[in-house]
Parts: sequence; C-alpha cells; structure tokens
Amino acid sequence: MTTVLVVEDEPQLLRALQINLRTHGYHPVIAVDGASALSAASEHRPDLVLLDLGLPDMDGVQVIAGLRAWTQVPIIVLSARHGPEDKVEALDAGADDYVTKPFGLEELLARLRAAERRSAAAPGTPVVTTGDFRLDLAGRKAERRGEQVRLTPTEWRLVELLVRNPGQLVTQQKLLLEVWGPAYAREVQYLRVYLNQLRRKLEPDPARPRYFITESGMGYRFEP
Repeated sequence: MTTVLVVEDEPQLLRALQINLRTHGYHPVIAVDGASALSAASEHRPDLVLLDLGLPDMDGVQVIAGLRAWTQVPIIVLSARHGPEDKVEALDAGADDYVTKPFGLEELLARLRAAERRSAAAPGTPVVTTGDFRLDLAGRKAERRGEQVRLTPTEWRLVELLVRNPGQLVTQQKLLLEVWGPAYAREVQYLRVYLNQLRRKLEPDPARPRYFITESGMGYRFEP
C-alpha cells in the first residue's frame, strides 16, 4: 500500500483527504505543521507527500527544503496561493507538482498516480554518520562525539548541499545561489567564513579538514 504523508493544518480538509485516500487504496500519515511533517517523513518514509504551504510553524517551502536534503520523494503542493511567483518558488525548492485550492478529488488522484509513476525507487537516508560526527538531516540535529552541536540555519543549508553529494565537487556558484540567492553569486568570502565555522564545529582538526575539502578556486567537497 502506498504511504502518503499529508501535511495540512485545516481540520476539515485534512479529514476529507484521509477518508478519500483510504477509500482509493492509499495509507495516509498526517502532520499538521512543518516540524511534525519532517519528523513523520523520517519515521514513516512515505512514498508521496501532499504539502500545504501555509503551515502554522514554518513556510511549506522550508519543509520542501528539509525533505530535499535527504530524499527525492515526490512532493505535491496543495495551496491557496495562486500567484506564479509562489509556484515558481515551490517548484524551484524541489516540489514536483503544484495544485491550487480548491481542487477536485479526481484531479488530485490523477496527479498522485502520475507522481507514483515518476517516482524513483531508491529512498534517501536522513542520517549521515562519519567517524567523528553524526548529522540527522530530517531532524536537523548534529552530534560530535556524542555531544550536541548547534548549527545555524545557514550552516545547515551549506552542510546539506555538501553531504547529499558525497565525493562530488559542489561549485562556489551553486552554493552561493542555493544558500544565499542570486544577489550573492560573487560573494565567495561568505563561503570561506561559513566553511571555517562548520569545520570548527565538526572536524576533529579544523586546520587539516578531513571531511569538508576545499577545491581551490572551484568549490567544496564532502568526503564521508
């Protein structure tokens, strides 16, 4: 049975989605805010995600970014936001489809079936473990030698981009664009500052990095 994570804080719509998904052979798992959505995704490993953007604790785009740090599960946005800029932002963040409210049940089911057909079979892993530290990407928790390490939101965005591409060069431009945006595409000093911070927090010897490697003039690489 296909598991669908439904992230929606409107009780009546949530109930209707639960009933109709069960009726059509899906197994719904529910979450009413962003934090519980990320936790449920890590625990239940859903096959599909239906995500409202207007959540009480965080914007749905942040939830998409959190999921995309470790999984390629199909994400279908359900939103009352009709503006093209909202759709572009969600799709650029990693959503696979965008359905505006109100919507018809048959249309939604058709989009679910289409997402299932496109879905990659291999799941991602929400936890990265090395000999010196552990990163729970879904829960946004970092530990070094058994002790909690606090990473800032910017540090998390950087580390997620690097660890989800193990052994591969991630260019300076890609990091700057995805973490800070187009206005910062030339601010390479930001990368030096933040990578140094990450190394101080996670590397056993920040002066001789083992995990976060600089490729001079090109970018950075994570070696697990």
